Amino acid sequence: MEYSNIKEKRERLGLTQKEFADALGMGRNGDRTLRRWENGESYPSMLEYKSIMDFPENPPFIFKGTPRFTMIDLFAGIGGIRLAFQKYGGLSVFASEWDKFAAKTYKMNYGEEPVGDITQVPVSQIPEHNILLGGFPCQPFSQAGLKKGFEDTRGTLFFDVARILKERKPQAFLLENVKQLRGHDKGRTLETILNVLREDLDYTVYVDVLRAADFGVPQNRERIYIVGFYNPLGGQSIPFKFPKPTNKPTRLGDILDENVNEKYTISDKLYQGHLRRKQEHKEKGNGFGFSLFNSDSPYANTISARYYKDGSEILIDQGPNKNPRKLTPRECARLQGFPKEFVITVSDTQAYRQFGNSVAVPVVEMIAHNMIDAIENSVGFQYSTNHQELALNK
Repeated sequence: MEYSNIKEKRERLGLTQKEFADALGMGRNGDRTLRRWENGESYPSMLEYKSIMDFPENPPFIFKGTPRFTMIDLFAGIGGIRLAFQKYGGLSVFASEWDKFAAKTYKMNYGEEPVGDITQVPVSQIPEHNILLGGFPCQPFSQAGLKKGFEDTRGTLFFDVARILKERKPQAFLLENVKQLRGHDKGRTLETILNVLREDLDYTVYVDVLRAADFGVPQNRERIYIVGFYNPLGGQSIPFKFPKPTNKPTRLGDILDENVNEKYTISDKLYQGHLRRKQEHKEKGNGFGFSLFNSDSPYANTISARYYKDGSEILIDQGPNKNPRKLTPRECARLQGFPKEFVITVSDTQAYRQFGNSVAVPVVEMIAHNMIDAIENSVGFQYSTNHQELALNK
């Protein structure tokens, strides 16, 4: 068996020993084991060697075929929104993500490395596009009066969305945020955002909160979605409607693995801490505390980017004689609706952050379907400038 192939494989992938060990699920000291294998100091089993050699080298979600429209992916994370729109023929012409670990995952899956900090990117460096996509963070606006509209958003990451919309004037956009955006700063944050989009930037805008569990995803995840269409390109006549809940029954067991590594079972110390805090909350008359789920649970709580801390929002019951366990990163991927081919090349900690920060892909797919159908059936895709049009063949 030629074990030098292991190093050659890793170098072709462009991964460090730590990254490749994490991607292979080799555990805490996996990089040391991998180093010994590469140096011929010890040897993997036939099964381990096969797992290494079978690891995909080609990004599974490189765009193929003829594009129906172009898009840009802001605050891209690991590309959950992009994945949904790419399904319907969207060609990404620009992506931005400041987190280096998320950018690594993005590149491994889409074959493109996102540009870093969007606040440092001039609009002139962002290509023309039909649809702008972005899951921007929720931030307060600094102006007390909130009367200046566009200028009020300076200093926030929404401002970068707004400045790109203002200059590039894409035909449509989809923005995603936490449900709490509705009540943020007593509603003034959302009010300012909508005012900028409608009055300053001239978009017809739709807003709704959708719950993943209503669309066949076993997670009680609510997110606010803001969809807009540029009025000078027929925005007011585009008959968009948010998708209606499918109410398809969900079952958490559909995303759970049968055999899970013992490292995901939480320790006695951590579990006792969970139990103690839950009892303290109960005595105070509130329902805060960890939540137990099993295969028959219809859905889990919302997974957060902090899941790696203790997993308290979603713990899987393993019976009376064993402590509960956390979800595995692959189960988190399924919980967010990512396909099985999605490559995870980071540590568990980073994977939890990435999937917790991402979107429920099937929900975004339904929004994308409705947006694209609405545009196609009314005005078709077109650019807002004299650049060459990338239109649908109607």
